[in-house]
Amino acid sequence: MASTNDNSDDGGITDSPKKGPTLSTSTSSFEALDPHDPNLSKLATTMFEKTSDYLIGELTLSQEDYTLLESMNKATATKYADMKQISQNIGKSLNELNKKYESLRPMLEQIDQIEDSVNKLEQAAYKLDNYSKRLEAKFKGLEKR
Repeated sequence: MASTNDNSDDGGITDSPKKGPTLSTSTSSFEALDPHDPNLSKLATTMFEKTSDYLIGELTLSQEDYTLLESMNKATATKYADMKQISQNIGKSLNELNKKYESLRPMLEQIDQIEDSVNKLEQAAYKLDNYSKRLEAKFKGLEKR
């Protein structure tokens, strides 16, 4: 096993000259006025930088998610506003068409009455045509005698 000052097996971590191994779980081993291990300071700085980078990345990701949601909400709100405008225009057009239909209703009823009269006249014309054909046939039959 390596000695406490040999750092070949432990990945470059050395023992602190005053407090022992630098990977101590104790948080009270650092005092502000005590000289501290530069290797421990370097490792702590690296850890805080990487933790900072990680947290910044997480916060940036959350911020981008919220930005995306905001833009999606704005797009949806715009689409609903457009649909509302379209439905209002359709409603106005429908009301105008209903008013035009109501104004044309008497004329349409007259057209229906005229159509009924024309149908009756047509039936009367067919009856008259049939009657005239029978009469002509009788006349020809009397003429031949």
